[in-house]
Amino acid sequence: MKQIISHFTDNDAYTYSCQYYILQKYPRAEVEYTFFDRDNTIYPKGFAALLEEQLGYMPQVMITANEIAFMKRKMYYLPEWYFTFLSGYRFNPHEVNVSQDTDGHLDILVRGKWFSAIMWEMPILSIISELMHILRGDIDRYDPRREEERVEEKTKMILKNGIILGDMGTRRRLSFDHQDMVIRVMKEIYQQDGYDDETGHHNWTGRFTGTSNLYLAMKYDLKPIGTMSHQLIEFEENVSGVFECNFNVMKKFSDVYDGDNGIYLYDCFGDKVFFSNLSKRMAMMFVGLRVDSGDEKEQTEKIIEKYKSLGIDPSTKQVVFSNGLNIEKAIEIHKFVNGRVQDSYGMGTFITCDVENTEPMNIVIKLTRSRITEKREWHDCVKLSCDKGKTLGNPEKCAYLLKQIG
Repeated sequence: MKQIISHFTDNDAYTYSCQYYILQKYPRAEVEYTFFDRDNTIYPKGFAALLEEQLGYMPQVMITANEIAFMKRKMYYLPEWYFTFLSGYRFNPHEVNVSQDTDGHLDILVRGKWFSAIMWEMPILSIISELMHILRGDIDRYDPRREEERVEEKTKMILKNGIILGDMGTRRRLSFDHQDMVIRVMKEIYQQDGYDDETGHHNWTGRFTGTSNLYLAMKYDLKPIGTMSHQLIEFEENVSGVFECNFNVMKKFSDVYDGDNGIYLYDCFGDKVFFSNLSKRMAMMFVGLRVDSGDEKEQTEKIIEKYKSLGIDPSTKQVVFSNGLNIEKAIEIHKFVNGRVQDSYGMGTFITCDVENTEPMNIVIKLTRSRITEKREWHDCVKLSCDKGKTLGNPEKCAYLLKQIG
């Protein structure tokens, strides 16, 4: 079968932001990641072998001079030596163990040095997703003209309703080619249909801000969006405890990036733990927060209340909503926010796998074990979230932390 991942930066921008953070703060850390299929999918016989074939191609996927030049320009907060590191990085398939049981369920474990193993999340998920859509016949049934028309319609609806939107759909896309088309069309609609040559301004009230996919951001000269992921907080919980892990990640992250890259993903252990020790200094250091679970209206009110209690004007702060959004939900949230914060939206599956007669995958890879160095003991890593359906990891540890949190 054709090679699915052909570009080193066909990956989310936050992978590189987190990797540099890890190299700075935990260069000797070792981790395990586990694959979770929330739909308990039965994969076709031989799927594990097809996946292993694709993983075998990955050592050949190396960063190019053009990719480095783009990252230097757009991700200016990364230092020169990091690009030297990326130039020498090679994917190691021996870090990934893939198996399939007799019922067809897929089991995947990634284990290695954290700075290396982190690179596998997005390639594995996007390979699995595209392989399944090929095997299900979704690619064969794909109608390029019809799907392009649908993307045009969606983009116009987003922009005319004042939605500030970025694509976050690499991990569960229909295919690389479909995501490529989506980004191309969204940029064309935003720039061509919405631009007034006489005034030099966009007629749209909304904006298309870019994509989390670094390669496609480079191809279409867009902003690569995304700063961090839950795994930083999951890891830190084993270092400094559930009540202090958010504060310590915020401090370490702001130290590494000197105030840049400042959208914080706060829900790893629920909002109560985060808001209870969000200091004014950290609230000022980060430009905003990302809402990835819970009821968006409730979270908005809690965010506004917390900023006000710290003497900060909420309208000066960004809030990125990214929890399973579609257009209607984004418009509803935007109207509810009503300018009280600077709201923007990250859409994933609805952007890259909303295709007629196609069911998207519901798959994730999460950090499940870690140790600070190769000489230390292993500890379970878990994610609690503000949605019960997003809680992942050792059930006993999840129950223990929930009892602590109250």
